[in-house]
Amino acid sequence: MIPSAVVLNVLVTMPFGEARLDRLRAVSPDLRVSAGDAERADYARTDVLYAGSPPHDLARAPRLKWVQVHMAGVNALYDHPLYAKSQIPITTTSGVHAATIAEYALTVILALAHRVPRMVEWRAKGAWPPDEQRWPLFVPTELRGAALGVIGYGSIGRELARMATTALGMRVLACKRDPSRRADDGYRLPGTGDPEGALPEAWFAPARLHDLLARSDVVVMCAPLTSQTRAMIGAAELAAMKPSAFFVNVGRGATVDEAALAAALQAGRLAGAAVDVFAEEPPAAGHPLYGVDDVIVSPHVSGFLASYDDRCTDLFAENLRRYLAGAPLLNLVDRAHGY
Repeated sequence: MIPSAVVLNVLVTMPFGEARLDRLRAVSPDLRVSAGDAERADYARTDVLYAGSPPHDLARAPRLKWVQVHMAGVNALYDHPLYAKSQIPITTTSGVHAATIAEYALTVILALAHRVPRMVEWRAKGAWPPDEQRWPLFVPTELRGAALGVIGYGSIGRELARMATTALGMRVLACKRDPSRRADDGYRLPGTGDPEGALPEAWFAPARLHDLLARSDVVVMCAPLTSQTRAMIGAAELAAMKPSAFFVNVGRGATVDEAALAAALQAGRLAGAAVDVFAEEPPAAGHPLYGVDDVIVSPHVSGFLASYDDRCTDLFAENLRRYLAGAPLLNLVDRAHGY
């Protein structure tokens, strides 16, 4: 617990505006909250920093005790001195946009199952398909009772599991780095997610990923990008999936071999896919996924949320309360595991 006589200097280098800063100031009279430009800010007296781009020269911030970053994952910081050369605690905004990403995933799952990409293609042709083609082209995949394989059972995966079981009656299979730790201790919006890990009917460690893939009718990649998850889904993993299955990536592009995914789709070894994240963004012209049927491609928009900064402010305020009380911070990064 921070002694009450000590004032904690909090610097915010995101353009949050006075209304949001006032919400942070309201947490405690022991906080002195100020705003500044990331490049020109005076970090000398900063104890706590909220930043999208932390300073590389940590000597500018000799009093720094904790940094909350304006990002859900920290793979972009792996080479940053804050991450690589210090032990200063880092927290993230993970969970803030979990619901909207889960909604996106559910949207594309339904779209793939009900052949919406084919409907769009026929509309573009300005034609109505012949009667003998309507059934084979548009008979949907039944989702009720189907198995949803979730790779990375964090805030996004848990909210998707809640939506899919509640709305569609799907069954959930969960892949997690440590399946023995089933509870969620990260940030989540009230009423969302699966905080106790009660929804999956089966749990899989990464070593048993192929078992999950073989049993799933829909696979959704939600895992963060770490050294263990890079290229986690390649040709062998895609070959383990059912030819009738769909694959969705809302995690990080580099967790999936995109060329292998395009090849599997082109060869009919998968029924369809939706990809919102790419290893290189924007993808190069002529990317193989652009030329494959039954694929939904979106420009990394699944996490777009009009209230994002407001929710980030709420999360930071809660972490400031916890910090002052000496309680565990939400979304504390474990450098040993990369997230």
